Amino acid sequence: MSDVSDVAQDQVEGLDLPAPEVLPPASPFDLPGAWYVIHSYSGYENKVKANLETRIRSMHREDAIFEVVIPMEDVVEIKSGRKVTVARKQFPGYLLVRMFMDDDSWAVVRNTPGVTGFVGNANKPTPLSRREVERILGVRKDTEEKKAPRFKPEWEVGETVRVVEGPFADFNGVIEDINVDQSKVRVLVDIFGRETPVELGFEQIQKF
Repeated sequence: MSDVSDVAQDQVEGLDLPAPEVLPPASPFDLPGAWYVIHSYSGYENKVKANLETRIRSMHREDAIFEVVIPMEDVVEIKSGRKVTVARKQFPGYLLVRMFMDDDSWAVVRNTPGVTGFVGNANKPTPLSRREVERILGVRKDTEEKKAPRFKPEWEVGETVRVVEGPFADFNGVIEDINVDQSKVRVLVDIFGRETPVELGFEQIQKF
């Protein structure tokens, strides 16, 4: 009986079983290294990210500089009267780098073309706190639904817009108030020579 058990055990041990899935930490703060903020010229963030990742590989510093992130967020905008979700940079001109900070890794990052410096003490940058990292990059929650995109109006208070729908279509007016939560604006419309406040939906106005 024991011989049969031993054979069965040997067969089990010989099977090429898949390795158990190892999930990353729920918080990006708990990954190796610390998170630092670097500054670049606005509009060159993608180029700087590519430059830095190339330098990390060519200088064999993957053991100290692990990740370069351009923080993005989904925002809802009104385009041609329709709501569309687009990805936007949270902090134009800034990138996050997860790394072990020493003189060599500092030099790799600081001397990357397009990097104007670390945020904070230039020679001894201060890493982001857990609260800052999780606020910017989020925390993985298996049961949490994807965060709804934030609405970003394309107009500002005081801006002149054209009404494109409803009884005041083709009238122009000045935005007096924007209510993002209700997707409404209050527009001062010139009706018979008098400015009249009119409440309209976001989809009812366009840039003038």
